[in-house]
This record gives sequence, structure tokens and C-alpha cells, in this order.
Amino acid sequence: MEESKDLAGKTAFVSGGTKGIGLSIATGLAERGANVVVNYFRSRDAANEAVEKIKAFGVESYAHRANIGNHDQLPPIFTKIKERFGKLDILISNAALGLYSSALTINDKAWHLAMNTNAQALLLCVQEAVTIMPDNARIVSLSSLGSQRYIPGYAAIGVSKAAIENLTKYLAYELAPRRITVNCVSGGFIDTDALKSFPNYKDLVEEVVRRTPYDRIGRPEEVADVVVFLAGPKSSWITGQTIVVDGGYSLA
Repeated sequence: MEESKDLAGKTAFVSGGTKGIGLSIATGLAERGANVVVNYFRSRDAANEAVEKIKAFGVESYAHRANIGNHDQLPPIFTKIKERFGKLDILISNAALGLYSSALTINDKAWHLAMNTNAQALLLCVQEAVTIMPDNARIVSLSSLGSQRYIPGYAAIGVSKAAIENLTKYLAYELAPRRITVNCVSGGFIDTDALKSFPNYKDLVEEVVRRTPYDRIGRPEEVADVVVFLAGPKSSWITGQTIVVDGGYSLA
């Protein structure tokens, strides 16, 4: 089989897969031949557009509306995937949410929103997904540099991302007997709507460009390409890892 279609016959689920990095991942998987189910919460129009972009690669796709932070809404996602495709080969945990706060001012709302939507949702999705996953399946989550480095106002989100990276190691070890790889991709500063929501967006971009050896911020597809590789057959000897994709920003 040609490498460009090495995911033909596979089924993938991408949470938060209708825009930004999530959409780039979804279309990247579809381009390689996978059927792709995307999750969304707010915009049905964006979901419909995403599904059409995915289907343009000749694969099957549909959008499932769910609030990933509301854990009662997670099991139906995987029940429907089983009914439609019979199995799930690739789980991409991309959806993320959080409130900007310093560590000293985190309240219960900010803490639980970040942890429920980012870290605990990954754990619960994996627990549901593995029941319909064949051996040699792939699980990839998304993190960010705030898990390891200080970013002003990013405390609650950063802690939840650190939990994702540590959880990746535990899941990888426990799923190793089934040869299910579990990895994480930590994106640097990527040109998305999420980055634009930072309170100090313009100043942040200027500082990132100054510190990045490539003199620019990243593009969604540059993170997506790494995720798609980890979802494919040639990543079978990589598990429990967090791969940083930041154009060298974190080197300085």
C-alpha cells in the first residue's frame, strides 16, 4: 500500500476536530485514508464545513456534538463509533479549555474547567476507547509548553497539560501488552484562534518571534503532521513520549 494511504480502513476520532490544529489533524488523517469522526461543541456550521473537508478525501466522516468536559457525554461518542464502524483505531485527544489565571488566584471554576476538559477527559476517553480498539491502535494527546514553562496567566491550563503528559506515560505502560501506543505532542506558539484569545496576544507574538530561531510562530499543520505520524504504522516503537513541536522556541 502506498504510504500516502497507509491509514486506509482505519477509523479515527478527533476531539475538538472542527477548527485549528484539530481540523488540520482530522484532514491529515483523512488524506492518509482514515475515516474520521470529529467532535465539536459550539458551532454546527463549523462542524458541517469540517466534515465536508474531510469527506473530500474520499473517506467517511461525521461530527458528534459533545461537551468533552461533561463526562456523561463521553460514552455515547464511542457507542456510536462502534455502531457505525465496529472499532476505533486512532484516538486523538485535542479538545482543550481553560480560564486564564495566575497560580495565586486560581478558583474552583478555573481549576475544574481545565482539569475536567483537558486531563480527566483524556483519561475517560481512553478508558472508553480501549474497549473498541484493536491491538496496535494509536492514542495521541495534545499538550503545550505551559506544562513545563511559566506562561503568565496560564497556571490552571498549564497544570492540566502537565497532567496529560504524565498520564501519557502511565497509559503507555499499561497498554503496552496490547501494543497500543500512547504519545503526546506539545505544540509551541501556533497561529490559531486559541492563541489570539490570549489577553496579551500582540506582545506575546512579538516575544515568541524574537525568541524562535525560525523568526515566526508555528502553523497548525506543522503540529498536525507530527500527530498524524504518531497515529500511523511507522511510529510503532514510540510510546509514552511527549514530542515538542515549537520551532526551537524552548531551546533558548
